[in-house]
Amino acid sequence: MATILSVSGSPSATSRTARLLRHLDDRMIAQGHDVIPLDVRALPPEALLHAQFRHPAIVEATALFERADGIVIGTPVYKAAYSGLLKSLLDLLPQYALAGKTVLPLATGGTTAHVLAIDYALRPVLNSMGPAHITPGWFTLDKEITVADDGTLTVAPGAAEALAQVTDQFSLALGGRPTVLAATG
Repeated sequence: MATILSVSGSPSATSRTARLLRHLDDRMIAQGHDVIPLDVRALPPEALLHAQFRHPAIVEATALFERADGIVIGTPVYKAAYSGLLKSLLDLLPQYALAGKTVLPLATGGTTAHVLAIDYALRPVLNSMGPAHITPGWFTLDKEITVADDGTLTVAPGAAEALAQVTDQFSLALGGRPTVLAATG
C-alpha cells in the first residue's frame, strides 16, 4: 500500500486539527496504508523562522515529503487563510516537493465564513508545488470536533460522513482497499 505523510499545520499543542488528522490516520492505516504523522509545530522554531533550509529537521521533513506517495495537509484557518506555521514549512520545501504526489487538503475553523480557504488560499499553493492530483478537500467546523477529557475524539455525524468520503477518495486514489471502518465519529 501507499505511504502517507499526514501534516498538521497547527501551532497549538491541543489542536483539534492535529487530533482530527490522527483520527483520520487511523482510518487510512485500517485501509492498509503506512501513515507518518508530522506536526509542524514540533519542528525547531529557529529553523522555520530563519529559513534554515539545511537545518537537520528541515532536511528530515523534506525527506518525508519525498518518501510519501500521498500527503494529507491539515490546517486551522486564521483570517481566511491556512496557518503561518504551515506556510513557513511549505516555503522551506523544494519548489516541486509535491511532484507526483496525491494530496488531500483539510481545514478546520470556527465559522463557515472560512470554508473557501481550502480552494482560494491552500489549493493554489499546493498546486504550485506540482502534485499529480489534489483530491477534494474538506472544511470542518471546530464545533463539530469534540475532545473528551480522556482525549477521545468525536466528530459530529454529518462532518464524520463527509470526512470519511474525502478520506476514502484519497485512499482509493492511492490504491487503497475499500473502507473497513464505519463512518462514525
